[in-house]
Amino acid sequence: MAKFLNTSATNYFLEELIKEAKDRLILISPFLKLNDRIKELLTDKDRLKIDVRIIYGKSELQPEELAWLKGLTYIRTSFCKNLHAKCYMNEELCIISSLNLYEFSQVNNNEMGVLIRRVEDTELYKDAYEEAQRIIRISEEVRISLERVADETPAKIDSETSSGKLTSSKLAQKLGVKTSELTDKLVASHYLELRDGKHYLTAKGKAAGGEFRTSPKFGAYFLWLENFAPE
Repeated sequence: MAKFLNTSATNYFLEELIKEAKDRLILISPFLKLNDRIKELLTDKDRLKIDVRIIYGKSELQPEELAWLKGLTYIRTSFCKNLHAKCYMNEELCIISSLNLYEFSQVNNNEMGVLIRRVEDTELYKDAYEEAQRIIRISEEVRISLERVADETPAKIDSETSSGKLTSSKLAQKLGVKTSELTDKLVASHYLELRDGKHYLTAKGKAAGGEFRTSPKFGAYFLWLENFAPE
């Protein structure tokens, strides 16, 4: 049966849940600012090629989180609007808790949660897993190599953009598609190429007016002509 968790127990079982993941790991948290221990455990999962999905709900990742995620291959990150759920699960365990994956919360806040074991609470685990999958489906995957620029804060990169050009996220919005869908199309049409999990501008992309830029706040991103329409 489900086990009650206080703050310290939640932190303990969260680490155990990550360490014990053999096939998959799902981490759902509105806020994302990982402590060094969690980063160390997740980096190890990346080395072992475990499928890790992190879903967060705050529109901007901190620069240190972006820098860390850039170096990982098997950890996929998605943004879910209006996310308030906190759920952490591997193939055997699930934690539903008030605890965010946020350094301050793990150290300073009083939290409560429950631990669910798949073998003991099969239906409860199944319901939680299906809801986690639904949240993943409605989330927009963030290509860390592009370091998604928040749509609601374009003024922050105005000084770094060229006149008449749009970021990938803004171009996707104009074309009525998700940023991830536009990125896939740019790769398929050879405007971008994917190497070692990162995107690079091709000669065709440059000829079409594409530019690669970096920002201290948002990291790396691409600019495209305002009237650009990928083939």
